[in-house]
Formats: sequence, C-alpha cells, structure tokens
Amino acid sequence: MTMRSTSIAAAAIALLSVSGVAAAQEPSTANGEWPSYGGNLSHDRYSPLDQITAGNFSELELAWQFNTDSFGPRPETNYQSTPLMVNGILYVTAGSRRAAVALDAATGELLWMHRVDEGERGESAPRRLSGRGLAYWDDGGDGVVFYVTPGYQLVAVDARTGYEEEGFGTNGIVDLKQNIDQDLEPTSEIGLHAAPIVAGDTVLIGAAHRPGGAPPSRTNVKGYVRGFDARSGERKWIFHTIPGGDEFGNDTWLNDSWRYTGNTGVWAQWSADPDLNMAYFAVEAPTGDYYGGHRPGDNLYSGSVVAVDLDTGERAWHYQTVHHDIWDWDLPAAPVLLDITVDGREIKALILPTKQTYMFVLDRETGEPVWPIPEVPVRAGNVPGEWYAPTQPIPMRPPALDDVDLSIDDLVDYTPELFTRAMEIYNRHTIGWLYDPPTVAEPGMLGTLQLPNSTGGVNWPGASADPETGFFYVYTKTQIGALGLVNDPSSAAGPRA
Repeated sequence: MTMRSTSIAAAAIALLSVSGVAAAQEPSTANGEWPSYGGNLSHDRYSPLDQITAGNFSELELAWQFNTDSFGPRPETNYQSTPLMVNGILYVTAGSRRAAVALDAATGELLWMHRVDEGERGESAPRRLSGRGLAYWDDGGDGVVFYVTPGYQLVAVDARTGYEEEGFGTNGIVDLKQNIDQDLEPTSEIGLHAAPIVAGDTVLIGAAHRPGGAPPSRTNVKGYVRGFDARSGERKWIFHTIPGGDEFGNDTWLNDSWRYTGNTGVWAQWSADPDLNMAYFAVEAPTGDYYGGHRPGDNLYSGSVVAVDLDTGERAWHYQTVHHDIWDWDLPAAPVLLDITVDGREIKALILPTKQTYMFVLDRETGEPVWPIPEVPVRAGNVPGEWYAPTQPIPMRPPALDDVDLSIDDLVDYTPELFTRAMEIYNRHTIGWLYDPPTVAEPGMLGTLQLPNSTGGVNWPGASADPETGFFYVYTKTQIGALGLVNDPSSAAGPRA
C-alpha cells in the first residue's frame, strides 16, 4: 500500500592544481540548483552561489523550518538526509518511515509526500530511518524522484505530483530483493541508506547490510550492485562484488570462499562520468569485519574502487585499496572526479578518500595511479586460522590527512597522575599503526591499539572540491580504537572482536 498527499498540492588542504571540474555534465549546480546528492555526478559538492559570504554569514536569519517528527511512529534522532533542489522545489527523505517529500524551497510549504507501508519487511530492515536522500531525474517532462525504502524497494514518483510512475516496475516500485542473482526472502538482511543516483538513463543502486563487527555466521547476503532503466525499472546489469567461479577476481577467494562469504556491498555514494560513460563505486569489507580466516586471499572487490560501463555494468578497471580487510577499512564515501594538472599533464582524475586517511588519486579513464602507490610489507598477526596479506598499498602522495601511527607522545599528560594512568592502559595493548593486525585479547593484553580506527579517519561525509580555488576539502576524525579478538565457540564466523 502506498500513502501520499497531493492535496496540499573538516579541514581544507591544498591538494592539487585543479584545471576544472570533470567535463560539463548533467545534473549541474551551475544555475544554483542542487540536483544530485553530491551536487553533480562528479560529487565535488561545489556551487557557484555567492550571496552568502564570511562577511554576512552572522546576519543570516531562519526563513522557515520543517519538522519531520510526525513522519513515522517516533521522532528520528539521527537525521542525515541531504535535500535536493530543482526548479524551486526541495526534495528530501524524512522520518523513521523514510517518506519522500517535496517542499516549496522559498516557504517550506509541504507540496506532497509519498511512502510505502512495508510492514514486517520495513521493521526488520537492516538500514532504517530516513536514510541519506533520494535522486532526481530530468525525464524531459515533470521530472522523476527515485528513493529506496528501508525494506529495499526502489520507488519512482512524479516530481510534480508525488504519484507513482505507473510505467516503472510494478505500479512505480521495483523489489530490489528480486533479480539479484541470489535467492532472498522479503526479510533478508540487505538494504540501503545511501541515496540512489541517476546517470544518463541508468539508476545506480548499491547495497548495505546490518552493521556490526561480530557477525553470527561467515555466510551472509552478497552485496551485489545494479543499474536499472530509469523509465521501465528493468534491470540493465548487475555487478558481482564477490566474483563468481568464471569471473575475473574469483581466484582471490581461496578455498571456494566466494561461495558462502557475504557483504562486500556498496553503502557509500556513487560518482559517474557521462562523457566517459562510466560509473564509479567504492566497496566495503566482506563478512566479517575483523576476522577473515574463513575467506583466505585478497578478496576482490572488497576495499576496491570499481569503474563500470554505465550501460552494461562491464568492469573497465578496479583498484584495491586494502587486501584481505580485517580492520573494517570499508570504503565509505563517493570518489570525487576532478580534471587536474600534474607536471604540465592534464589528467581526468578520481580522488578516493578513505578511513585510513589516505587518498587514492587515480586516472579515472584507466585506473592507473597518478602518483606512485607502492605495496608496503606489513606484519602478520597471531590469530589462529587467520590469513594475512603480505603487503598493503600506501600512496606516496598526498600524505595521510591525519595521524596513522600511535606513540607515547599521544598520551594525555596534563598531570603526572593522568600520564601514569594513560601509560598503564597503553602498556596493556600491542601498539600498532593502521595496518598492524588485530591480536588475540588475553589476560593482561587487550589487543592492538590503533590510530585511526574503523570509525575514525574519513567516513561517509566524504570530501568536496572547489575548482575555482584549487582547494580540496575533507573531514577527518582522529580516533583511537582497540582491536582484540577472542574465541567464541558459539559463532560460526570465527573469533569475535
């Protein structure tokens, strides 16, 4: 059943010499609108609007506000949605039921709302609440708004009226748990909180799973990603983020671990370059976050940025930023596409921010690094049954955005007593940098102490760029975490963090 109402009818760093945003493309912020989650498909989040300045910012006054408390059985306490603005109308997801709403941008008047009553499917969803937004597509008519429900259904509604697009899927809805090359139930644990995006006439859809570092099993839903026809809702293509037996990359899943391993979804935003006819997505870790003894090998395409053909989903290139992830170094943010000049050479670049606080700068046509990214030897750990990658790729440029190595110099020393207590805690851990592995927690030793950790560094807010000034803006979170594993005989996934 659908319900709707139409009666109401961080830190900045000078990174590169930027010669311009990736070639002009739609959607665009050039006229002051905000038609895509990242502003445009390059995801640079740049707008040419200049009325608000450092000089008048303190004089801004509230024009209107919109309360989302009634868009669900309880108020949402973690609102993350980014509104779009097209033709003077704001479009946004709202409330714990994830309704799509349209508002007059000048007055805040509610123009329409739409939501799907999903019952148990929505209540059991792994990614609930309002999510991070929706997508707008200029279809040459009134426009179309796409959003993904908590229960993992893709909905298309008329941007002017809020009514379902009858020619899309079944009565305006595509069940994303179907036609995904695996047998899923309506309550299977897969969903999406990121906003879909539309490039050309293809709707790009990722996948997210229930968060948590200690899964009950080594088996889970696979986070395959897909492209859908924006007019009909038909699946145009699917990309197997865990490659099947005859697919490229399958040999990086030893002992047939590709058959049962799950996750490896794309819960971050996407970018796209219509001129190159490519879409770019960043892949999370496999099941589970901190132990991978049951999935030996480098595990493509986990920890990878992947470029695919917009129309066919065929892989153009990939770059793996972390081999055999056992740190939860999910790739959390969209790549930013910029045209840059390096040593007099113009490059169509892709800049990928990471939790590790490194940024991988690649040629987005070929996937080749712009600056060297050597494979650096890393330590193995002592966790029984674990498989360890011998090297990890570390960019030589740009440098890490935040601290990646912990030492005594980082401890609190406001008073001798505080420093003594800090040293006591410090000495009960193995001290590591970001690629030192988790260790076994045992009496007296609590695991590996790391800086950053899986919720530090760059997370889903990602990065932005100003092509006029040549500045690249990125937020980081300086956070220490401990990784200690213990054996859990009740878990089929292996040791738990």
